[in-house]
Amino acid sequence: MTLDEYQQLAARTLSPAQTPDERLANAALGLTGEAGEVAEHVKKHLFHATPLDRDAVVKELGDCLWYVAALAGVLGVSLDEVGATNIDKLRRRYPDGFSSERSRTRVE
Repeated sequence: MTLDEYQQLAARTLSPAQTPDERLANAALGLTGEAGEVAEHVKKHLFHATPLDRDAVVKELGDCLWYVAALAGVLGVSLDEVGATNIDKLRRRYPDGFSSERSRTRVE
């Protein structure tokens, strides 16, 4: 499945009653909430000595992806384009792969 295929399939579950601004707010706030749930699983693993619940984290990452797809849709951009834009940025920032030095001295 491509990112664009995912975006199209996920869009079937968007609320048709929301205005574009409501969809924008729902997607941005929902993404923040779901990212917090991912962080909560990691926190419990690292600081509460619980096993990392991989399946739960994968589900939460899926929820994050759903909100990213919704947000991209409001902006009129495909997930394939979002991904390609990010890879282009990373290639410019780290042409030879990540390095701590380049991270500390980058201009962006």
